[in-house]
Amino acid sequence: MSEVYDKIGYAYDTTRKADPEIIRRLYHNLQLGVDSTVIDIGCGTGNYTTALKQYRLTMTGVDISSTMIDNARTKAPDITWVKSDATIFPFEDATFNGAISTLVIHHYEELERPFEEAFRVLEKGRRYVIFTASPEQMKNYWLVEYFPKAMEASWVQMPSVDTVTGALRNVGFSIMGSETFMVQPNLQDFFLYSGKYKPEMYLDSNVRKGISTFSSLALEEEVRKGCQRLRHDIDSGKIYDILSEYSSIDGDYMFIVAQKN
Repeated sequence: MSEVYDKIGYAYDTTRKADPEIIRRLYHNLQLGVDSTVIDIGCGTGNYTTALKQYRLTMTGVDISSTMIDNARTKAPDITWVKSDATIFPFEDATFNGAISTLVIHHYEELERPFEEAFRVLEKGRRYVIFTASPEQMKNYWLVEYFPKAMEASWVQMPSVDTVTGALRNVGFSIMGSETFMVQPNLQDFFLYSGKYKPEMYLDSNVRKGISTFSSLALEEEVRKGCQRLRHDIDSGKIYDILSEYSSIDGDYMFIVAQKN
């Protein structure tokens, strides 16, 4: 995983920003008060780590990529940034009042060891909030129409909801619940399906560089042909027919909320 994000980390903040609605829901699901300590596991360049400070939380960002951590430290030197593998944190037991992970768990080789570490460094009664997507949701992205092999590779590495909740339970967490997230036209963070209502966004190579599906899973020839066809369909207006064929009845992404009891 380090190589993937070292590769995209240099231009990551060009297109990746903390989205206000995701920030609000992360905070709401953490259920914490002022001055609580929170670890952001897989923090990247620290967009959500930094944004959650507005709620007067004491944030610590952890990422396996030195490029991401260096960028985060430059952006917010007053936050504690730690380069670390998610399977072994340099923190004592029960160090944090809360934990979050945004769009990162699909990069884990397996789930239980990272979840064990999240469990270990959390205080009892505290929450771990995960923002992710399910394979079922991803199969309904209209991107499948233009980049089928890349999308299949992407949802194959994405753990199912049952797999995630099962792994959380196996290490001792209780599942408090889950809630779906629908991409809106004003979404500010340009992750994989952020262009749901803005198809032209995927024609921008800078946007694609900040999305791991395109930067590490997609074949160059498929991207070239897919973008060519997408441009044609945008120009002709056919894109609206394509978009109407794909449903988001199960949401586009989801929050899973676990608690250490």
